Amino acid sequence: MIKLIRPLGLIMAVMCLSAFQPQPKSVLTTETIKWYTFEDAVKLSETKPKKIFIDVYTDWCGWCKRMDKDTFNDPIIAAYMNKHYYAVKLNAEQRDAINFNGKAFQYKNEYKANELALSLLQGKMSYPSGVFLDEKFGLLTVVQGYQDANGFDPIIKYFAENIYLNKTWEEYQRAR
Repeated sequence: MIKLIRPLGLIMAVMCLSAFQPQPKSVLTTETIKWYTFEDAVKLSETKPKKIFIDVYTDWCGWCKRMDKDTFNDPIIAAYMNKHYYAVKLNAEQRDAINFNGKAFQYKNEYKANELALSLLQGKMSYPSGVFLDEKFGLLTVVQGYQDANGFDPIIKYFAENIYLNKTWEEYQRAR
């Protein structure tokens, strides 16, 4: 019986010690992106300026759902986004008016989209689309289509760190 207890005790000791080993950051981090309404992001940016990222999506878009699951739930992406951006979820087919700069952006039946989504995407309605605005609400760019976390990471850094002011996207990609 003693011979059986010693190996079990050794196994238990190893298991206990391994439980206290440092875990990779992604295992310990459960940060998620703090999403705002467009109006709230604008209001916050007026008092504490940050760039705004807008995820333009629709309820029926499968790639939008995949980007939510795979990219926006990545803890490293979430932490970076929360630090550098006000992140907005904008349903392109939202029927409620969105107020910005003294204008109420309405849903347009003929386009099956809200005027704000139409304006931000410049009429090129593709989902998902990521819209990047500077601190003064000027359009920096629109990134259309699904991006996994590895593809999205350099994009958010390119704009958040103002690299776009000194390097083209191609130069930035070559330097990485």
